[in-house]
Amino acid sequence: APTGGPWSFGPRPAYVAARIQDRPGDRSASLQQLVLRYLEGFGPASVQDVVQFGLLNRPPLREALAALEAAGALERHEGPGGAVLFDVPGALLPPADSPAPPRLLPMWDSVLLAYADRGRVIPADYRRVVIRSNGDVLPTLLVDGYVAGVWRPVEGGIEATAFHRLDDDTWKGLEAEARSLLAFLAAREPAVYRRYARWWAALPGAEVRVIGR
Repeated sequence: APTGGPWSFGPRPAYVAARIQDRPGDRSASLQQLVLRYLEGFGPASVQDVVQFGLLNRPPLREALAALEAAGALERHEGPGGAVLFDVPGALLPPADSPAPPRLLPMWDSVLLAYADRGRVIPADYRRVVIRSNGDVLPTLLVDGYVAGVWRPVEGGIEATAFHRLDDDTWKGLEAEARSLLAFLAAREPAVYRRYARWWAALPGAEVRVIGR
């Protein structure tokens, strides 16, 4: 339960019981529900992806997957190298050549942590820069579906640090995203993430711009 100011839970956490619990004591049903909710957000995904995201043990997870398949609640896909990937029936599967517009992801965004293979979203050279040794995850620039840099609010706009050179069209897309973000932050906490300013001193920035102004 939030105890601190905006964007913060404070140094002393507090916990509140869920208001609705339809599966008291039913571990199997709860695990199946967790799998379905995960796949609705991040499928298609492998067994190891679900294990990684949910910090689960393989045997009960495989039982949950088998039960869901038997009930017709899952479908299989063939992934890279013939890997088995699971998803919920009828989920959207866009073509491989679908455009991925530039995006600004917040700190700890689940899409960066949802898979065992973080390379699906984060290039190997950038992983240690984006995911810190203490587990924190910096706010990132997403270009063509991959992390290409980081961002933070500064006076007068959004400071975008690209780890490699970006073309003009990409910067235009990031500009539009930054304007929307600044409008969102205006009535909240415009200096969000200021406590993490120390990390920006050693970033491998190939290009830094203040955008959204």
